[in-house]
Amino acid sequence: MIQYADVTVRPQVRRMWKDVFGDTDAFLDLYFRDKYRDDRTLVYIEEGAVVASLQLLPYDFSFCGTEIPAAYYSGVCTLPEARGKGYMSALMKASLFELQRKNIALALLVPAEQELTSFYGSFGFSTTFDAGNIDLPSLKELSGRWPGDLFGAYREFDSWFRANDMTVQKSFDDFRVIMEDSRLFDFPAARSLPGMARVIDAGSLLRIFEKAYPDISIALSITDSLLERNCIEFVAGKCRDVPYPVDIAGLAQLLLGYHTSEKAEPLRAAFPEKTPQMHFMLE
Repeated sequence: MIQYADVTVRPQVRRMWKDVFGDTDAFLDLYFRDKYRDDRTLVYIEEGAVVASLQLLPYDFSFCGTEIPAAYYSGVCTLPEARGKGYMSALMKASLFELQRKNIALALLVPAEQELTSFYGSFGFSTTFDAGNIDLPSLKELSGRWPGDLFGAYREFDSWFRANDMTVQKSFDDFRVIMEDSRLFDFPAARSLPGMARVIDAGSLLRIFEKAYPDISIALSITDSLLERNCIEFVAGKCRDVPYPVDIAGLAQLLLGYHTSEKAEPLRAAFPEKTPQMHFMLE
């Protein structure tokens, strides 16, 4: 049975996280105090016990000159003894419908292991974020520049990323938790993360894209094996070509401008290449 978490199963979710990921109690205290919410947590219950769970954390994502609501998958885990029974597959499918119901346009995640890329790919996710090859600005140095002024530090932090297109943005509350987490581990160096994205609302993202690029001419026929609402035809400009077939995984790469210069025509000309970024994601 799939349901949202509640106070009765919350301790099981935390215990499973610790058993699967091995995080410290200090980190878990921080996470379950400041990021965890029952109404963001889907659990699979079998014989009265939680056997799998995932959390959908809200973020804003800068996209084509505006910011859209996105959900970041966190704490995706199954008890070792319950694996191979389809519990997580059922949770993943249910989560997509929940995001659609909540009008979330885009889903994001960072696979805990490279071999999970194909698992998430089966639910329409595609690689859209490359790992950074240089260190991001130091949070330790940032803290030193703003002693006793966390909001001042946040304003500087926000200035690093807010104007960047295709980037996960952070609120002040997000930043506060990021800083506390970093202090727990003596401010380790950080780089942009390799990650994946999944389009939840193709129509709304395509309308934003079309408004941002009014001179582009393209026709697409989009397919989505899980979210039927995304199976649409999209025509931009005065294009009269036969619609180019694109599955929902490919659409995420096109809209986020992920290595689009390597795509075939007419896609290469229609979708400007960008540098999507995810960084300082609490895990």
